[in-house]
Amino acid sequence: MATCYDAATAKILNDTSVDALLVGDSCAMVVHGYDSTVHATVEMMASHTAAVRRGSADKVIISDLPFLSYRGSEDVSTQAVSTLMRAGSNGVKIERCKGNTELITRLVDAGVPVMGHLGMTPQSVNEFGGFKMQAKDERAAQTLLEEALELEEAGCFSIVLECIPSSVAERVTDALEIPTIGIGSGPSTSGQVLVINDILGLDSTFQPSFARRYMDGDQMVARAVEGYCEDVREGEYPNEGEFRP
Repeated sequence: MATCYDAATAKILNDTSVDALLVGDSCAMVVHGYDSTVHATVEMMASHTAAVRRGSADKVIISDLPFLSYRGSEDVSTQAVSTLMRAGSNGVKIERCKGNTELITRLVDAGVPVMGHLGMTPQSVNEFGGFKMQAKDERAAQTLLEEALELEEAGCFSIVLECIPSSVAERVTDALEIPTIGIGSGPSTSGQVLVINDILGLDSTFQPSFARRYMDGDQMVARAVEGYCEDVREGEYPNEGEFRP
């Protein structure tokens, strides 16, 4: 699984073997430059979801329900989900367990696939005091396991496990019948998800320890743009073949 936020990238990913695309609320940070995912809105997520769907007709697309959009009345949460599904999502992802199981069951009963998310849930960054590893002691690990089982019982088809010890991720994965998707939680989950910008190495100033860069995209883009600038300044672009009056 890889995150995706725009049609151009979705078009490329549509022709790869990646299994699913996550329109993450990380778009608030990666695309819009905010310092956390708290700034994502339903409208923002719907816009990115629609763009990704226009670029990718074939992939499964899961969209994050943004901060507090599922904590209001039943009408408010239903409208948020409806907006994302109509924008092109095949399902939604909801962070945390406590207070969400009733909503998850209601959505699943209505035909909406729901992915859970436990561990370092970015929407709770202010509660955690930063982006920090979670479930580091036995009590916290046991609580996370119990919440994972509760999410499975509520109807989640999968659960993202973010930034927890590898041993805890393995323990949770073994206890569940549904697949787990890891990020910063070791190799023992059923699958993995990474932010596309991290995969492509588009920001050398932000390199999480768990994010493997598969190319130095920022350097490649910079070299390409400098090549363009040089050709323009030297009068080599456009040439006769590239100019048609």
